[in-house]
Formats: sequence, structure tokens, C-alpha cells
Amino acid sequence: MAKTARRRKKHPNIVFFGIDSLLADHMSCYGYGRHTTPHIDRFAEGGTLFEKTYSAHIPTTSAYASMLTGLDAFGTQVVALRHKGGLREDIQTLPEILGDAGYNTTCVGFTGNPSSRGFDTYLDYSAWGSWNAGRSPKAQALNEVAIPELDRLAKQRKPFFLFLRHMDPHAPYLPPEPYERMFYHGNECDPKHKSMEPVMAFKPFCDFFASWMPPGITDKEYVIAQYDGAVAYMDACIQSVFNALEAHGIMDETLVILNGDHGETLYDHDCWFDHHGIYDVTLHVPLIIRYPGKVPSNKRVSGFNQHKDLVPTIMELADIETDINFDGRSLMPLVRGEIPTYESEFYITECTWMRKHGWRTPQWKLIVALEPDFHFKPKVELYNLFEDPDENHNLAEEQPEIVTLLKKRMRTWIKKRETETGKRNPMLSQGDWHGHEGVGSFKTSEQAYETMHIGDPDQAAGLQAKSRE
Repeated sequence: MAKTARRRKKHPNIVFFGIDSLLADHMSCYGYGRHTTPHIDRFAEGGTLFEKTYSAHIPTTSAYASMLTGLDAFGTQVVALRHKGGLREDIQTLPEILGDAGYNTTCVGFTGNPSSRGFDTYLDYSAWGSWNAGRSPKAQALNEVAIPELDRLAKQRKPFFLFLRHMDPHAPYLPPEPYERMFYHGNECDPKHKSMEPVMAFKPFCDFFASWMPPGITDKEYVIAQYDGAVAYMDACIQSVFNALEAHGIMDETLVILNGDHGETLYDHDCWFDHHGIYDVTLHVPLIIRYPGKVPSNKRVSGFNQHKDLVPTIMELADIETDINFDGRSLMPLVRGEIPTYESEFYITECTWMRKHGWRTPQWKLIVALEPDFHFKPKVELYNLFEDPDENHNLAEEQPEIVTLLKKRMRTWIKKRETETGKRNPMLSQGDWHGHEGVGSFKTSEQAYETMHIGDPDQAAGLQAKSRE
């Protein structure tokens, strides 16, 4: 592979918190009513918070492909959770670019994923759990691996890149005490509650839910409180990493990034306690960058941006030149106020438990199913984001002219990117994307409902692992 980075001078250390399933709207620094992220809030005050960062390509595998290459889905050709094979050899990942620039690079918790190619060191930790196994201290397990590695890297003469993949907001939500009851008081199994009935009746996921939710659970608010407690627990553990940087005297000379791969659907859109669907609860992700002297403190940026813009931003802040033709652009012109926003309308994809794509503008969200889904949703969905930001009222039949207009814009964009890359839209060539060999595209929602299934945390962890092969 060609060496594309040219070192100019001493580069900053880089610590990158890549957080799985973190719903921006459940962080207090993004306006959530519960004080879930006090330490991250304080960290954000020392840097710049981006209010409208979007994960355009759901889920984890495709999101990190953009986040760690600076390319969109046409550039990476990665859109599915169960992506087969690695990244193409002509694509350079962020750790490969930084390695060429003289960095020591370590990845914690993301071993084997196609987009994690190129780190010098890979470390793993226990990132799952179940009801029978008890409370799940995921973030502390990460710290027990990551902080000694941070200590080692800080003693080296070379700059370092430490990537930390946090899993606390990802199901199973099992935060340790006292976080389990931090945001809930009552009887989560009171038979008067009925909100969990449709959740536990959903055949594809009900066995998985039963493996980590309390037996007899009836109240959805308890499960949501577990999610919030997991975020708060992770937040406290992240402070330990900040403390380690401070103790080494390198906090202010380290570029620190916090970004989510995608959000989470809690009790939204019948996509219970997971991260499929291309509704905004899944697309909208947090992004906070701190680097004193180059990134202003206590600043909020309202312009639209996407995962593909992160690597070009790191290149500018780390003062690294490359000859890579990124699809994204550095966010620093937004930070400096030179440009108000990047693309405010963009192509969105999902290939997790459903295969859909769509088009998002500031006002409108179009979702088009490429095959029937296991939630029995309509083929076309249209939402007015100004009047219905939670996307509850499908206007597709009421406003067909808007559907036609947005479909045209989407097709034009797809054709443009296919021409520019010389590659077909990867959403159209997924085959057995769902992992059931020989099934192909689902013909009916009934077929999808009866075929798709996840049973327990071990199976979920295995699915994540297979997505890395």
C-alpha cells in the first residue's frame, strides 16, 4: 500500500472515544433532562460540540467505515452489519494514515472489524452481559485494559493514537449499582404496567430481551432508565481516562474526540431497544472535539456534518498532509465560522435487521424499503421533521408529490456517486445481508418476521464478531 502521509513536525497525541449506540438526545450536554453525562459535559465545555452530526450509514460496520476512512458508503462499499470481507486494499484507514505519520497506534475493543485495520496493538475486554451473569461493568473493564496501555504509550517518544470502543449504551443495558436505580423508582414488574407487552411479544428479539431484562418486566420506563444509567456509568469511567491524561501532563496537548457510531431506538417506532431503522434517534450522533489552542472551548456548532468529515478534520488538527481524496471535509471551517453548514440534505442507508435507504433534508425524511421488513412497515415513509420531529406521522400517501421530488433527488445523488466512484450503489448488491445463506431478499414481511431472530447475548456478541470477518 502506498505511503500517503508526510510528517511535518511533532503531532498531537490522539485519544478517540468511539461509543456504540449512544443516543445524543439522552446526553445532558445535548439537552436531555436527566443529568446523564456530567463529566462529558465538563469535557465539552473545554472544546467544541457539534449539534448536527449524522451517521448516514447504519449500523456499526458501515458507520465506522466512514468514521475511520473519511469516505461515504459509495467510497467504502460497506453498508451491512454482516459485511463480508475486509476493506479494499486501496482504502487507507485512520490508524494506517497515522502509522505512516509516525504514530504508535492502539485499538481497544474493536479487534477484527474491517475498519480497524492497521493498528499496531489490539486489546480486548468483556463488553457484553446477561441477567444471569449479573450487572455488567463494561466501561470499567475497558479502563482496566486501556489505562495501563495509555500509561505505556505516554512514556514513548512517538505520538500515540488510542482508540477506545465503548459498549455501555449497547444492549444489554446492565449498569452496576447505584446506576441501576439512578433514574428509576418503583416496581418494574408491576402487573398494572402494560408497556412491555408488545416488546416481549416481538418474536425476532423476545428471547434476547428475556436474557437480560428482569423476569416479568412490565414497565418500559425501567428499561429506558437502565439505558440512561449505563450512559451515566460510562461517563464516570471516562473521567478516569481524562484523569490519566491530566496525571501525565498531556491533556492539553492531546486531541481528544468523542463520537458515536449511531444512536439507539428505545421505545421508538417499534424498533425496541436496538439501533435499526433510519429514524433520527439512530442517525443523530454526538461529536465533541477538544484540543486547546486549535479548537475553541465552550463552543457549539450548528451546521450539518457526517462521519465522513471526521478523518479530514483530524488531518487538519494533527497537521498531517495526505494525497487521499476524502469524500468528507474538515470541520474546522464550520468551527471558525467560515462556512455555516455542509450538506443539509443527504443519502441515508440501513442494512441491519432491515434493508432500506432514503433521503434526509432539514424539513423532510424519506424512507424507502428495498424489501419487506419484519416490522410490517409501509414500503414508503415520509415525515415532516419541522412539524413532526419524532417521525410519528407518515405522510407518504398524503403528500405523494413530496415523495416523488425526494425520490428524484435521491436517484440523482446515487447516479452522481456511482459515476464518480465507478462503483454500483452497495445497497443494491447485498445478497444474503441478513446472514441466512441462500435466502436472498425477503419476499414478504411474514418471511422476514419468521426468519430473523436473535436469542441471547452470546449470539449477539457472535454476530458482532462475524461482522468483522
